[in-house]
Amino acid sequence: MIRFTFRRIVNGGLVMLGVIVIIFSLFNVLPADPARMMLGQRADSASVSIINRDLGLDQPIHIRFLIYLNDLSPLSIHSLSPGSHLFLNPAKYSSAKKLFQLSADKVLVIKAPYLRRSYQNKSEVSTILIERIPDTAILAFAAILLASIIGISLGIISALKKDTWIDRLALIISISGVSLPSFFASIIFAWLFGFLLSSYTGLNMTGGLTEVDPFKGEYLALKNLILPSLVLGFRPLAIIVQLTRSSMLEVLSQDYIRTGKAKGLSKGILIRKHALRNAMNPVVTAISGWLGSLLAGAVFVEYIFGWNGIGKLTVTALENYDLPVIMGIVLFISLVFIILNILADLLNGALDPRIRAFES
Repeated sequence: MIRFTFRRIVNGGLVMLGVIVIIFSLFNVLPADPARMMLGQRADSASVSIINRDLGLDQPIHIRFLIYLNDLSPLSIHSLSPGSHLFLNPAKYSSAKKLFQLSADKVLVIKAPYLRRSYQNKSEVSTILIERIPDTAILAFAAILLASIIGISLGIISALKKDTWIDRLALIISISGVSLPSFFASIIFAWLFGFLLSSYTGLNMTGGLTEVDPFKGEYLALKNLILPSLVLGFRPLAIIVQLTRSSMLEVLSQDYIRTGKAKGLSKGILIRKHALRNAMNPVVTAISGWLGSLLAGAVFVEYIFGWNGIGKLTVTALENYDLPVIMGIVLFISLVFIILNILADLLNGALDPRIRAFES
């Protein structure tokens, strides 16, 4: 299991490096002038040159890539010389801590990844993301938890009640969830439950996780989580139902299930201890993938419901052409996908030893 875990972590690191190369390449060919975006179109050429030099944009592309890697790496080499371009001064990193001196003007430091600064408000991208990530994470976890509980339950019941009205109802839910676009479902749910039936549901069309009352101050508005989590979890729920049903039907037809029945094992024990455990591998993989997708794909849902998370931040950054913020969001989402895939592989390896044996 240790070797299996190590391989997964190494593969994840290589994938992340490839993502960094692609992101850097894509965003460095875009026709954007960061200095003009930070200073305005009427900025003089001297100020523009200073900003470009400060950002390292006056350097060749390979030097800029090394600077970018140095920014992102937790272990970084920094120059004590203020005129250095290749290695940025550690004073720009509030989290930088010196490990040891490499030479007269270079030190090795440990720090949090530096994602640059926003072109619009000059704040650090990491600070902006830290403010928005909790709201999106709560929304995504609520949606996937709802989808997993209902989806797995419906899938198991549908497999056990094959070709009955329950099975057909689960199929209708699956088809509806796959066919209904999230932006359209968001509009319908917001209008129906947040406006038309608001006097009965008590829900709002828009609203974030926290709201401000003029008398009570800021408070937690959990009711605003209901509609966006329902909409966001509708599509993964449909996929989980289908996967659980098909996987359960396949497992229930295996010889060891028939042997268990012949030995007199109860139906509940067969399902819980034997069928369900072996049927969960594709479902676990799907849930982990969908959790990453929900973190990345909540753009329309957050924007329509006014949820103050990464999705809404992405739209704002795209409108303002704020490249560091967009790059930071893409890197964060990629890292989430990689970590979730590693965890899903480890969980699948723990559930099914045959996977570990095949890897070795």
